[in-house]
Amino acid sequence: MTTVFRRLTSRQTLLSRKALKKRTKESTVLIVAQRISTILNAEQIIVLDDGKIAGIGTHKELLRNCEVYKQIAASQLSEKELQDGMQSEDRKTRYKK
Repeated sequence: MTTVFRRLTSRQTLLSRKALKKRTKESTVLIVAQRISTILNAEQIIVLDDGKIAGIGTHKELLRNCEVYKQIAASQLSEKELQDGMQSEDRKTRYKK
C-alpha cells in the first residue's frame, strides 16, 4: 500500500485515504509510515526508534511527550501545521465533552 501512495499526488493520496477510511470503518487498520502526514489523524500512533518503542499516543500527545516524534514532526511539518494540529486536537476534545 505504501508504494501505491508514494506514486500518487497529494490530492490523489487524500482521495485514496478517504475511500480507504470509508471501507475500513469497522476494521483495525495498521499503517506503517515514514511521513507524519500519513498518520496525523490516527487514533493511536506507535513511534519506533532503533526497533524500540519510543512513544505511543495521538499526534498531539506525542508532540507533547515524545522527543523522537517531535524531531520527526519538526523536520516534516511547518510551524503553522504543527500549531494547527495542536489546535484542531484541542477543538475536538472540547466538542466531545
